[in-house]
Amino acid sequence: MNNLSDEVKNNIINGLSEAEVQERVEEGLVNRSTITTGKSVKEIILSNTLTYFNLIFLIISILLIYVGSFRNLTFLPIIIGNTIIGIVQELRAKQILDKMNIINAPHSIVIRNRAQEQILSENLVRDDIILLTTGNQICADAVVMEGTVQVNEALLTGEADEIEKTTGSKLLSGSYVVAGQCYAKLEHVGNDSYITKLTAEAKAMGNDEQSEMIRSINQLVKWIGIGIIPIGALLFYQGYVVNQETMQKSIVSMVAALIGMIPEGLYLLTTIALALSTMRLAKRHILLHDMKSIEALARVDVLCVDKTGTITETRMEVDEFIKSLTNQELSITEDPEQLLVDYAFSMANDNATIHAIKEYTEKLNINVERRKPINIIPFSSTTKYSAISFEDGNFVLGAPEFVMREDYNTIAPEISSYVKNGHRVLVLGKYSGSNMKDGLTDKVVPLGYIVLTNPIRENAKTTFSYFKEQGVTVKVISGDNPETVSEVAKRAGIENAERFIDAGTLNTDRKLADALEQYTVFGRVTPKQKQLLVQALKNAGHTVAMTGDGVNDILAMKDADCSVAMASGSEAAAQAAQVVLLDSDFAHMPDVVLEGRRVVNNVQRSSVLFLVKNIFSLLLALLSLWFSFTYPLEPSQISLISMFTIGIPGFLLALEPNKKRIEGHFLKNVMLKALPAGLTDVLAVASLVICGQVFSLPKNDIATASTMLLAVVGFIILFKISEPFNRIKYGILIFNIFGLVFCGIFLNQLFAISEMSKICVLLLIVFSFAAESLFRYLTILIEKLDELYSRIKHRKK
Repeated sequence: MNNLSDEVKNNIINGLSEAEVQERVEEGLVNRSTITTGKSVKEIILSNTLTYFNLIFLIISILLIYVGSFRNLTFLPIIIGNTIIGIVQELRAKQILDKMNIINAPHSIVIRNRAQEQILSENLVRDDIILLTTGNQICADAVVMEGTVQVNEALLTGEADEIEKTTGSKLLSGSYVVAGQCYAKLEHVGNDSYITKLTAEAKAMGNDEQSEMIRSINQLVKWIGIGIIPIGALLFYQGYVVNQETMQKSIVSMVAALIGMIPEGLYLLTTIALALSTMRLAKRHILLHDMKSIEALARVDVLCVDKTGTITETRMEVDEFIKSLTNQELSITEDPEQLLVDYAFSMANDNATIHAIKEYTEKLNINVERRKPINIIPFSSTTKYSAISFEDGNFVLGAPEFVMREDYNTIAPEISSYVKNGHRVLVLGKYSGSNMKDGLTDKVVPLGYIVLTNPIRENAKTTFSYFKEQGVTVKVISGDNPETVSEVAKRAGIENAERFIDAGTLNTDRKLADALEQYTVFGRVTPKQKQLLVQALKNAGHTVAMTGDGVNDILAMKDADCSVAMASGSEAAAQAAQVVLLDSDFAHMPDVVLEGRRVVNNVQRSSVLFLVKNIFSLLLALLSLWFSFTYPLEPSQISLISMFTIGIPGFLLALEPNKKRIEGHFLKNVMLKALPAGLTDVLAVASLVICGQVFSLPKNDIATASTMLLAVVGFIILFKISEPFNRIKYGILIFNIFGLVFCGIFLNQLFAISEMSKICVLLLIVFSFAAESLFRYLTILIEKLDELYSRIKHRKK
């Protein structure tokens, strides 16, 4: 602080007083944003009530009340119940996530009342003096008061280069400190900060980064929403004008068709499934910043991991310090051990490596007068070294390949045995040049080698074994020596870990893409290269997850389909990731994968049930328009079928464990399974209606027989998608059959179930057996057509 004015020094030393803080709090100058990416309580309630389909339900309810058809309002309790359940589950999930976010909320070291204290970043006020060190995310717009830091603003500007910030430089909120340490004064906080304004713009534009499942469901709902209004109008016109039906009958028939076309429970099912998964993961200390990450991680086929903090524990230990045998050019008075002590004492304790070295040097008990640093260059993940200037020379500490460069082969024999055993080795050397900031261009004479080790995580082997069984390829991407990383990866049980390469040799996109096919371990990877590796994997058609815990991982994490951070790592990485392991236990990764599979597979299976009804109602409505017959079913009958063949079994099946690997695209998978049942329904019911007209059967008989026929086909498809069966699935099937029979017998008036004539019963039996055969053959036909299409598509490629 020697070059600073007295006023600035006092500001840094004193900070704000309690009275000054309170004054700013009263003025609203607090670093608390009212703009959030998550839903507020109000937004959750409104998003579940003020929906397009709820508006449709309100309109058709008014129409049914208008014509006095109160019995056909049976869908209303289901809709109201769906809405309430959806609100309650989302609020419960929000409550749990809010509590976890508080635990994982960013903290800052602030100077107040002449003392340092750590507080939540949202409790900072304008003009607060904060201390920023490596790994911190800058929480508000600020100006550097004292010190020098290297900052990465890639998350804000897209510029990946590290920018040096010195006294007077502006710091943008949302950027993060890569190296160094400084005191900064907050200028713009809360809603006035740069990151908050960006967040507001992003929120106003909407979120296009939806998961495939949500995107597919939105597509379905969109097209159904567009189609139901004109179809409804045409059905009413046909019934009332063309077929000369009464106003009541025309409206009831139209409403029945529309209810059948609306997937009223599909959104609710998806919302509840995601909310329950979020809560289940929360109990395992897994925080989701983004619920779409559940699906993304469940689909992952390539997992990129960093060595430190993922394969190994975050803590680092110095095993030993070895004096170099090649330092003959130095005077005999040079003491490498003393230099190491002075070096460690001068560096800020802002990363795990320096922390480990400091712990080691404290045990050496060297108490002579220490050198005073003239200039300090903090460690950078780009240059792979740090540097200090003392009166007797310039010294560097870093990765041997980067520090020694073309002279690396001269020291390789001294350190090769340590590298091969999985140790990390740093070289401490004297630099003959003067400028160390922009890279080392002159000779470095090695003084000694620091041998460090990270203990491999206890459950690493089990975790990587799981991913191997699931067909997930693991790529290790690290800034350390590739041979060292390879050895660590082998001990962790990663398949093909002996295939390693130095990323410094991958200087073209073609080399990068080729290396990804051949190698498992990538060493000496820069932060930008990590990002390029992830992009190359995605361009090759892979679904990529990236795990990390340091600021050098953030660019790659932001580009991955799913990003996972350890809470024990840098604050910036934890805030940038979609998934945060709060206890930093990598063994939880299979839990997230399995939870994602449960959600996607179960929602996919249940969506088939909903889509069957939609396909049937749409096609039957079109057939009734084409052949000019009135839609044969009533809304109460559709509600009965929906309840016991779709709604209840769909929700119960969505809660069941499901470890099956996700394959194919959501919409295609759902359509392939729903189409045979939907076509079976419409062909069987349309044939029954035509036969009923031939035999001059009462319309009530035809409607009841159609309802029962839909129930039969509904349970056939339910049986099909529930395979393989277990006790729970048998229980679900029996419960719903019993429920439908009970309502058909004891609540027959409510659901418009009337007695059928003998001819009608006979037709029902015949068409039920025919429907089973039709469904079976249509399923085989559609599967064959899909295989043929896939072969043709593959040949074209």
